[in-house]
Amino acid sequence: MKLKLALPKGSLEEATYQLFRKAGFGVVTTSRSYYPAVDDEELDLVLYRPQEMPRYIEDGVVDCGLTGLDWVLENNAKVLEIAELPYSKQTARPIKWVLAVHQDSKFKSVKDLNGKKIATELVQVTKNYLKKHHVQAEVEFSWGATEVKPPVLADAIVEATETGSSLRANQLRVIDTVLVSTTRFIANKKSYEDAWKRRKIDNLVMLLKGAIAAGQKVGLKMNVSKKDLKKVIKILPALKNPTVSPLFGDSGYDVETIIDEKIVRQIIPELKKAGASGIIEYPLNKVIY
Repeated sequence: MKLKLALPKGSLEEATYQLFRKAGFGVVTTSRSYYPAVDDEELDLVLYRPQEMPRYIEDGVVDCGLTGLDWVLENNAKVLEIAELPYSKQTARPIKWVLAVHQDSKFKSVKDLNGKKIATELVQVTKNYLKKHHVQAEVEFSWGATEVKPPVLADAIVEATETGSSLRANQLRVIDTVLVSTTRFIANKKSYEDAWKRRKIDNLVMLLKGAIAAGQKVGLKMNVSKKDLKKVIKILPALKNPTVSPLFGDSGYDVETIIDEKIVRQIIPELKKAGASGIIEYPLNKVIY
């Protein structure tokens, strides 16, 4: 038996390969292939555009896949959301679909767009957003280059942004956030009822979540004398508690812990000052809670 798994084709593709490799799956592909190879005989991989994937999973073309919450909502897909997987192509930030206008326009809020034209790829979600705010506007599907359309081809746009750099480069001003979206692992309802496929999906998701968690943390090892142990332990944050093991010859302790990567550069000098020596920082592949 095999699990048919869809991966996102396009901007998120390489980040997804990196995530799977970190989770322990050797994924190999070429630029012309839509069927990546993987060193797991129980997996069949295929590449789909994230925009289309929810429909294919709902219809049972594949068992499961990774796509954005935005495209699940846009397709109104009847699928199971197994897990949120907060990774993206550039940063750990979620994708924001924002309502933006040209920086010189008079529009200040969505209410000002009544009777105007909005260009977007996220048509249905935008229509629902306008309905929620009691605004009647024309929503036009955009085939690309959406950022260049205001103010000539559209009065406003709804566009995805991760850092906001493209919006600023095109002299656009954000007036509201329509949707915050992260990658989701979704599954076909019937597929998830199968005991073997459910177990395979759950194990896969556990490893992927562990790889994401590990990307934000590092391991830290050091030697500490008996007299300095309490000072060092007081400095160290940990997932639970640091591991403390006696060194050979009763010469002190080996201390090991896991900490957030963003604070390691601040904490190492403090540890050294408190008496720690032989400090080693090492990367992690997975952290399973």
